[in-house]
Amino acid sequence: MKFAVIVFPGSNCDMDLLWAICDIMGAQAEYVRHDAESLAGFDGVLLPGGFSYGDYLRCGAIARFSSIMQEVIRFAKEGRPVFGTCNGFQVLTEAGLLPGSLRRNESLHFICKTVSLKVNNQTKFTSEYQQDECIQVPVAHGEGNYYCDEETLQQLEQNNQIVFRYEENLNGSVANIAGICNERGNVLGMMPHPERAMEKLLGSDDGKKFFASILKNFGKVSV
Repeated sequence: MKFAVIVFPGSNCDMDLLWAICDIMGAQAEYVRHDAESLAGFDGVLLPGGFSYGDYLRCGAIARFSSIMQEVIRFAKEGRPVFGTCNGFQVLTEAGLLPGSLRRNESLHFICKTVSLKVNNQTKFTSEYQQDECIQVPVAHGEGNYYCDEETLQQLEQNNQIVFRYEENLNGSVANIAGICNERGNVLGMMPHPERAMEKLLGSDDGKKFFASILKNFGKVSV
């Protein structure tokens, strides 16, 4: 399985994703620039964290109009896996591929720490975890406060789209939401960084099951 790691001006977690996929999981990945117009030859898309276009306007609001995003939207509509972490999650909401939005943290402070997440394993992105498994994954964001209206929240609950919840709500997110997927189940965004939780030497390897789930359920290789 071959992944496209999209690189926007200001991305800074693209190398983390490439390392996680290639060096740890043994799959293939290549960088694809924001101004590219094709994703031919790729099986999945990864949108990294960082500060795309300097986070001017809202986070992800400018990146959403990059040339490559038309291809990312096409990928999503075709049912192929699309994953966005941190700024990538923000881009996915701005592009309309995921509902809701990300606001400033309730504290108005940047948060950088390892947090505990409760996992919903009833998705293609998380099937390798146990239901309600508690995992340790780093966060690093200033605008990770997930917001949606009551109607949208009810739909997320009913459609089993809430994939990760914070054990402790560190940023004010509605219903402790740390990550969600679309109704079809092939697009997922989350504020925490599973690609930074790939080796115990770095504090946690709980992110490995996340990428193993993607490869198992969407991929062309066995894990």
